[in-house]
Amino acid sequence: MAIALESKPRPEGSKPRALRRSGLIPANLYGHKGIESIALVLDAKVVERLLKQVTPNKTEIELSIPELEWTGITVIRELQIHPAKGTPYHLSFFAGAKG
Repeated sequence: MAIALESKPRPEGSKPRALRRSGLIPANLYGHKGIESIALVLDAKVVERLLKQVTPNKTEIELSIPELEWTGITVIRELQIHPAKGTPYHLSFFAGAKG
């Protein structure tokens, strides 16, 4: 069973540092439509809870983006952690084929 996670598209022109200060983590979704990618933001508290339950590149995550009407099975392909604080800095998701 996949873990469910909800995300929002990243606002145009938003700066990652400002997003992190406001409690959001920047992320990208790759592979949902060929070579396109989507810039996303996730709530930092949700990401911290999620990271206690998943293993990057192994655990399936059902990612939904309501504003784009997209839902699919993904895995965390890359996880960046802040070197001094030890907090999540950026996530990269990769959409896989269903089934």
